[in-house]
This record gives sequence, C-alpha cells and structure tokens, in this order.
Amino acid sequence: MTVFDTTLRDGEQTPGISFTFAQKLEIARQLTSIGVYAIEAGFPASSEGERETVKAIADQRLDAVICGLARSRKEDVDVCIDCDVDMVHVFIPTSEVQRVHTIKKTPEEVLDITREIVSYVRDHCELCMFSAMDATRTDTEYLIEVFRAAADAGATIINVPDTVGVYTPTAMKNLITRIVSEVNCPVDVHCHNDFGLAVANTTTAVEAGASQVQVTVNGLGERAGNADISQTVMILESIYGVKTGIKTASLYETSRLISRYSGIGVLPIQPVVGDNAFSHESGIHSHGVIACAATFEPGIMTPEMVGHRRRLTLGKHVGRHAVRQMLTDAHINPSEIEIDRIVEKVKFMSVKGKKVTDADLYEIATTIMGIGNGGRAIELQDIAIMTGNHVIPTASVKALVNGKELVCSSTGNGPVDAALKAILGIVPAKVQLKEFNIEAISGGSDAIGHVNIAIEDDHGHVFSASGSGDDIVLASTEAMINAINLLQRIRQAETK
Repeated sequence: MTVFDTTLRDGEQTPGISFTFAQKLEIARQLTSIGVYAIEAGFPASSEGERETVKAIADQRLDAVICGLARSRKEDVDVCIDCDVDMVHVFIPTSEVQRVHTIKKTPEEVLDITREIVSYVRDHCELCMFSAMDATRTDTEYLIEVFRAAADAGATIINVPDTVGVYTPTAMKNLITRIVSEVNCPVDVHCHNDFGLAVANTTTAVEAGASQVQVTVNGLGERAGNADISQTVMILESIYGVKTGIKTASLYETSRLISRYSGIGVLPIQPVVGDNAFSHESGIHSHGVIACAATFEPGIMTPEMVGHRRRLTLGKHVGRHAVRQMLTDAHINPSEIEIDRIVEKVKFMSVKGKKVTDADLYEIATTIMGIGNGGRAIELQDIAIMTGNHVIPTASVKALVNGKELVCSSTGNGPVDAALKAILGIVPAKVQLKEFNIEAISGGSDAIGHVNIAIEDDHGHVFSASGSGDDIVLASTEAMINAINLLQRIRQAETK
C-alpha cells in the first residue's frame, strides 16, 4: 500500500512563501484529517522559529507520523529529537557534482557518514528515513552501495530524490525496480518538477515498487515545485487502482486552503483541483456531458470524488444545450426561438472580448423573454472608503436588503477588500468570494476597469457577475452586489 508523506518544508521553499505559526498548525491538522501518513514538519536546526514550529506540531499528537529534517550531523539530529518527532529524515549528497562542490567529501567518506548518522538516529528514534540527495545523478552502482549501507545501519525507509528533476518515467522505473530488488528496505521517492515530470516519475516509482511517496499540496516547492498530491493520488486511485488512504473528497478543499495561505493561486487549468478541471464550454462537450458526464470527463474520476463540482461556462463556443441547462437550473424556460436568440447574443458578446457571466446570461434571457429580472435583494445606497499609507483601509456601506436598511463597516488589506467584506457583512445568505479579476478596458490613469467576480454559497454553487467603471472600488462593489442578487434570484426561483 502506498502511503503519503507531505512536506510543509517544501511548501515554504517556494520563493515568497512564509506560513505563520498558526497556519502551519492548521495545515498539519488538515493533512492529518485527509489521511496523510507522514508530515515533514520542517528543518528544526535551521532556525529557532522552525524548531518551535516542528515541536508544536509534534506536540499536537496527530495521527500522522511527524518527521523532522536533518543534515547528516549529530547536532541536527539532536534538535529533531528534542522536538519529539516520530521520525528523523537525514540526508547527504551522493552525486559527484554535489559531493565535490557542497560537502567536499570522497565517496568513502559519504559511506562512513551514512553508516554513522543512521545508527545514531536509530539509537534515539524508532523511525529513520535516509535520503541520498541528488540520487538520480549519482552513479547507480555507488547509489546502491550507499543505500545498502543505510539499510544495514538501521534505516527504516530509504528515499530516492530526483533533486533537480532530470529523470524520465522510464529511467525512474528502471532505477526503482533495481533498488527494490537489491536493497532490503522500503523505498520512498521525492520528485522535483523542473521538466514537468514530477507526478509522472512519482506514480511510475509506485508502479516499480516504491511503497511511499513525498508530495506537496498544489505542487509547491523549490524552483518549479514538487509532485502534487491531488494529481498523484487520483492517478494512483483512479488509473492504477491503488488504495492510498487519502480522503479524496477533501482534495479540493485542501488545495484552496494552501492557496489562500501561500498567496499562490491555483491555475484554472490545474488538473483535478483547477476551476476548469470539470468545466465545459464547447457545445459538443456540454451536450455530451449533460447526457452522460463520462463522454467528456475521465469517468473514473468525477468532481464529487475530489470535492469539486461540474460547471457549464459561457463563451463563443457555447451551445444551445448548455445555455438551456443553465437557464433551466435557474427556473427560466425560454422557447426554441428565444433560446436561439439568447445563444446568439452570448456568442456576440464573447466574440467582442467580453467575459459573459451568469448574471449577464440571466439578464439577456429575461430581456429577450420580456419577463423582468425579478427584483433586486440588495440595493446599494451609500459607500464610504477611508485609506492611506498610514491608515487601515476601512469601508462603510449602507444598503437596502430586502427592503430593510442595513449598515456595515469592515477593514481590509486595501479599499476593495474592505468594501467587499463590508458588503458580505450584510448579505442575507452565507457566501464567500471565490474569484476576483480586474482588467482595464481603456488606457491611462482614468481607465475604465472591468471587474469579474464569482461567489460560492454554502451548497457549493458558484455565481458570477461583473461591474465596470472608472472607480475600481465602485466597480468591484457593483460586481459583488450583482452576484449576490443573482444568488438570491435563483434561490427565490427554487422556492416557487
């Protein structure tokens, strides 16, 4: 059975990322809740703050094995032991380029250090992982010798790092097959994504006999990152039929948690967890998916399996079936002639370069059908913004909400953030901001800005809307209110 080792450490090695103490604790709890076997909590000898974090995570007594990283130095191992970790992960460079230029050791010296440090770890800790850093650029005969030395000294698992991401799946399969057959110790892999092969190399290693893999959420890590947990898990579960022990329905949620804390967004086209992973615009695709989801989705992996949802989207390739389905979901039932006119208008707007939102579609439909928009749940009456380089951005809004005047104030990271939070403070439904994009329609400092917003309700339904204007704060609030009114309109229709 493959077990998963996720690393907080690699996430923070992504340039510009620095999780807070509280965030690291929450991430560790989240990883444990989804079934991760081991968490490499950090490199405690690197700083006092890192030591405190690793110890705090270990003190949580989570179900996962908590691991501390250490160079092949006794003082590093001692710090890990002091943190009360369950496993110590020691590493030493083995490739010629790294031995010569980083630690300046001979092959024989590396072998001696390996035996000594693994024995030292096992004298103080039940579990010891040993990594031959830059294994994939190490002479294979020598690499096998190093791993045997580690296993003989008591390593409980050996790790094969593709440190600079230069291996191919074929080469990885050959290497892991040989190591598994010649070294009497469970094998783990740690793959980097410099050539975009981290996930492929990781899953191939499992096929070749690796019993544990190291991954990160959203593929975060040094340079181009590491193997992504969502992709790795779903390939193993859905394609290989390997039971990983991971609660796949929480993958999307976990991805968004790390995205929020790291400040690095998930690309729409990211496999498994990206917004477009289960979205369909093309008329042929939408028609097929409406009839049977497996026509234009893998089938062996559904959005429900990973905690995601399927969406039909609007654009110049949209077809009648998708538009009709989206309108039917909103309890809007145009005639055949009306649906043709609605699709024509959507495509015309898309060709002109405008992103057509859900709110746009319903506005187009109700106008063409002459049925009105059903009223607005929220009408903005007034908004006031205070901001500056020495002032916490603050927004106050006054609005009519279902005919009742409400006022709310909020602070934020900037005036737009503060304004949107203030609006959300008076919303009659529980929603969260899912997507926010701004683009300039014209040039200059007085350019017209176009804001696209998507909100998600507590049932996982997503509603998109937009707003435009030369004041980006007002354009943003307009878009948010349009999205909320759309949500309220759909809910009202559902209760009729």
